[in-house]
Amino acid sequence: MIKLTECAPAMQKLATAWSCSSFGLRVGRHGNWRRGLKSCRMLSSSTATASADATEDQVLRKRKFAPHQAADLSENLAGQLPGQARVVICGGGITGASVAYHLGLQGWGKDTLLIEQDRVGGELPWSACGLAGRFEPSYTELKLAEYSIDLIKQLTERGLPTGWRQVGSLNLARNFDRMTAFNRMKSQAVAWGMNCEILSPEQCKEHCPLISLDGIEGGLWIPEDGVCDPHLVCHAFMEEARRLGVRVVEHCAIKKIHSSRGKVDRVETTAGDVNCEYFVNCTGFWAREVGTLSKPVVKVPLKAVEHHYLHTKAIENLDPNTPFVRDFDSRIFFRECEGHILAGGFEREAKMVYEDGVIPLSQAARQHPPDWDHFHELLDALLRSVPPFRKAHLDRLTNSLQVFSPDCKWILGEAPEIQNYYVAAGNKTMGVSASGGIGRVLTDLITNGSTYLDLHILDISRFLGLHNNRKFLRDRCKEAPGKHFEINYPFEEFQTGRNLRMSPLYPALKAGGAVFGQSMGYERPNYYDQNDKKDEFGLPRFRIAQTRTFGKPPWFDHVASEYRACRERIGIADYSSFTKYDFWSKGNEVVDLLQYLCSNDVDVAVGSIIHTGMQNPNGGYENDCSLARLSERHYMMIAPTIQQTRSMCWIRKHMPAHLRAKVNVADVTSMYTAICILGPYSRILLSELTDTDLTPKNFPFFTYKELDVGLADGIRVLNITHTGELGYVLYIPNDYALHVYTRLHQAGQKFNIQHAGYYATRALRIEKFYAFWGQDLDTFTTPLECGRAWRVKLNKPIDFIGRSALLKQREEGVKRMYVQLLLNDHDHEVDMWCWGGEPIYRDGVYVGMTTTTGYGYTFEKQVCLGFVRNFDAEGRELPVTNDYVLSGHYEVEVAGVRFEAKVNLHSPNLPTKFPDREREAYHATRDKRDQEDLLSFSSNLITTNNNTGMTRQ
Repeated sequence: MIKLTECAPAMQKLATAWSCSSFGLRVGRHGNWRRGLKSCRMLSSSTATASADATEDQVLRKRKFAPHQAADLSENLAGQLPGQARVVICGGGITGASVAYHLGLQGWGKDTLLIEQDRVGGELPWSACGLAGRFEPSYTELKLAEYSIDLIKQLTERGLPTGWRQVGSLNLARNFDRMTAFNRMKSQAVAWGMNCEILSPEQCKEHCPLISLDGIEGGLWIPEDGVCDPHLVCHAFMEEARRLGVRVVEHCAIKKIHSSRGKVDRVETTAGDVNCEYFVNCTGFWAREVGTLSKPVVKVPLKAVEHHYLHTKAIENLDPNTPFVRDFDSRIFFRECEGHILAGGFEREAKMVYEDGVIPLSQAARQHPPDWDHFHELLDALLRSVPPFRKAHLDRLTNSLQVFSPDCKWILGEAPEIQNYYVAAGNKTMGVSASGGIGRVLTDLITNGSTYLDLHILDISRFLGLHNNRKFLRDRCKEAPGKHFEINYPFEEFQTGRNLRMSPLYPALKAGGAVFGQSMGYERPNYYDQNDKKDEFGLPRFRIAQTRTFGKPPWFDHVASEYRACRERIGIADYSSFTKYDFWSKGNEVVDLLQYLCSNDVDVAVGSIIHTGMQNPNGGYENDCSLARLSERHYMMIAPTIQQTRSMCWIRKHMPAHLRAKVNVADVTSMYTAICILGPYSRILLSELTDTDLTPKNFPFFTYKELDVGLADGIRVLNITHTGELGYVLYIPNDYALHVYTRLHQAGQKFNIQHAGYYATRALRIEKFYAFWGQDLDTFTTPLECGRAWRVKLNKPIDFIGRSALLKQREEGVKRMYVQLLLNDHDHEVDMWCWGGEPIYRDGVYVGMTTTTGYGYTFEKQVCLGFVRNFDAEGRELPVTNDYVLSGHYEVEVAGVRFEAKVNLHSPNLPTKFPDREREAYHATRDKRDQEDLLSFSSNLITTNNNTGMTRQ
């Protein structure tokens, strides 16, 4: 029996013990481990070879999901596989079992078939940590985990074995920023409904006497977290699913998923074919490979990496109620498990496996030899942080492997490529925490078309095809697992998978000092820094934006300079990453389609721009976009960057059948470079480069023209900036982009033109009270709640999606209202900043949360956008009125400290040296004090400029 301390410092004896163990596992070389290991390694090598020979026949090659003895399997399964099922679930792990169980609860049990290529719940018992915890980075993930934990408790109370024990989780901090992150979570917990407590180092020791307090600054205690046995939970889900009528067939592999007219139609298996309406890919490790079994291929971007769990022998007097402990800054975790300690962690750089894409089917074949070279830093941290480990005896180190998505988040939702094809994968090491919630929301989506949470941050439509590139996944997923335990700083960027999508302006912007961020693979400048912008060879340096603080960011002064240029001179910004679609038809069908999809009236004069939402049946925003009417039967749509895949899915799914063959929709995002020039001199600058009259009478605000600029033609120019400042966005065919940029930049020198990045334009729109989809707006936010009722035409001729819900909400009143808050007595130099998600208090009572926040360079204050609710004494929601909002005394809590705040309901007119009637007349939020009349389509609400004929709304 080997003690862990006998392995330190170089773990020589530990390596020897493992090489000679009965498990036959071979370790890598590290330092002076080599001595005395030769004979042991020979034994290990022969054992591994025999094991490989024994399992080789069961390994599927090159994505062919058909076992070699398919005919025999078919005979064995004769009569088990039905010819028809409403839903086919592929994958008998904990997620697939949860989906099956929840479908059964909805009465779909007898119409549901679950098939599993091996055995249900076949994962080995030592290949998971068993944490059922709430510590998640977003509200959506936390609520999914919360539901999962409550469900496990219910199953336990009903007598089903789950291994559940509510031991709590102790999360340790070793630095100031980590404690700030914990304080932010403690503040958010009020809104998120999570019970947690900030602890001193001594209190941490009281909760877990095993830890050392050396270097500990404090902790976060979550008492309602617990541990369970994922294997037992999976079987509990499956037992209940079977009771509810779900049919389960094991040792049956998927061969192909067939579709007809864009929808799932049939699945082909090794035991026969099954006609179905829905298919759910819950295959975990194989989700990406199963995605290749359909035409078109469903892209599920996942990559397998090594992941170790260390198990000790039984430890005498080990408290079974020892909490689950995470020492984030040491990158380790541990828990009590049946009298011994189970421990693990997340290395900074993960080790890839299955580079050739061949993934063994059986769980046993996926067990890799432990890699002590890779694990030794985590072991060192465990020995430092948990002194009892030094006397513990080693049982095993397992290398069980896990799969991660490129952004380290779960992957859920309907596949963009095929309707009624759902995916649930990428649950990392948190499968048991995610499984119950995922099962519920997928069942909701299948049976009802919607669910109780906004899922856009987890939706599979957040990806593009580039994210499924195997080499991209190899690079990115080396980094992604390490993010799991890192501090969640604002605007955090990945270092890998960069320089992938770039506008033609990229080299010029990089030379101009751009410091880049990435969105949907696009490199876009976040800000510009003229210091250290060249490398040792004098070439422009590629730099990635980093904030790495919760206080005043290092880029503050750079953004302040860019902001002032946009307000007082001219700023030039790259908007190329924005989503761009073209809609057109031969007849009036394109107008009919957009009138149905959009809540605003799109049948306006050619040359007009319409800002509109695409609502879902509940009135929430599926998309928030601008539409420019290029001609009678041709529109261009501009939407947020993250909508590039998502919008197309929504449009295709909701396009009426009679219009499908008549309306063309094309994603032209990569065809156009977008340059925004903004500032009081932008009209003068553009006038010097075009022959067209740009005066307000000829080219008013919120209109479109096609211009010649410089020597280029066919430039689509929109008289908007999405920030509230004067200016234009030029959509330029890529082959003209560098020419137009060069001409603009050269001609702008007399106005002291300056590059502006994303952070500067973001600051502008926050001060102007502009809402953005994905930050302020989501699928549960309606136009009436966010002050955009004037952009909804409830009585236009076409019954658009969401109209009934909005009419009902208008009658009943809104239950939350979008507001702007200006923080008083906040020192931006020393106080922690607002970064979104801060709780809002009215008269000392919690009423909402902030969404987008930032520093207002004109206000010289922290500016918060967010939603305010009205709760009665019993916690029930009441309608929110203007009087209610304006009559309260407000505070915003920032990492545990409350600051008084002034509330605004309308977009402000900021003081400026360059007043402009057009700019001051337009307000994005609550354009009019009395909006009731603006909910009407009647003709007296449409005014026409006598000189231009342009429709203004």
